[in-house]
Amino acid sequence: MSGSRSQGLPAAVPALRQQVSDLHQELVRYGLVVWTAGNVSGRVPGHDLFVIKPSGVAYDRLSPGTMIVCDLDGEVVEGTLSPSSDTAAHAYVYRHMPDVGGVVHTHSTYACAWAARGEPVPCVLTAMADEFGAEIPVGPFALIGDDSIGQGIVETLTGHRSPAVLMRNHGVFTIGQDARAAVKAAVMCEDVARTVHVSRQLGEPVPMDPGDIDRLHARYQNVYGQPAESAEPAPSARPGPPVPPVPRVPPVPPAAPAPVTERGDRP
Repeated sequence: MSGSRSQGLPAAVPALRQQVSDLHQELVRYGLVVWTAGNVSGRVPGHDLFVIKPSGVAYDRLSPGTMIVCDLDGEVVEGTLSPSSDTAAHAYVYRHMPDVGGVVHTHSTYACAWAARGEPVPCVLTAMADEFGAEIPVGPFALIGDDSIGQGIVETLTGHRSPAVLMRNHGVFTIGQDARAAVKAAVMCEDVARTVHVSRQLGEPVPMDPGDIDRLHARYQNVYGQPAESAEPAPSARPGPPVPPVPRVPPVPPAAPAPVTERGDRP
């Protein structure tokens, strides 16, 4: 499939294609996807366009050049490959949630286990209160192929503080102010889904006071971290891992001089 309306694309598109391509590797890094499942998309700021991965392409073959630019009806504007099979769902979210700048879909193991049970993940950890501000809700079952999944995402998350939804018998969808925030929500969703599952093997998790959840969420969203101008760079701009310092080796003391002997004597 080739886009026929690629002329005059916004100047922000190349950088967004780079970012969305890089963020797919974060899904691999955190073990949230297998084979070619899952996807990341990002809205082009100020435009009715978004960038998403192509369908069925291995993660190690993704690059900025393989990313697809679509309009908010899910139609390809630029790209030589078919877009993700979840494109219609992403497009529906962008059309109906104008504050959303990024959408992520994963089939991460523990979160999918909760989705298979049709059970929300209860908010029983401070980390959940911080990121989600509530339980992680369950959305309705919907088949892939049209915008039914998108409808379920919007219906479930509208008015809910959680940026993640467990679509029943399917998997995780997360939203964020940009693509990176949506990826972070997907990482955190799997982490707390795993921890709460383990907790339930030991007994019933202890509920948290709703007021404490409110206070924790407000602090994390409004106080925690650094100002925007000094925030952590996007994955594509991150430096490599720091080089460990060379250990300081103490100087070797000089050897004691050999004893002086008279000529002919053996030491």
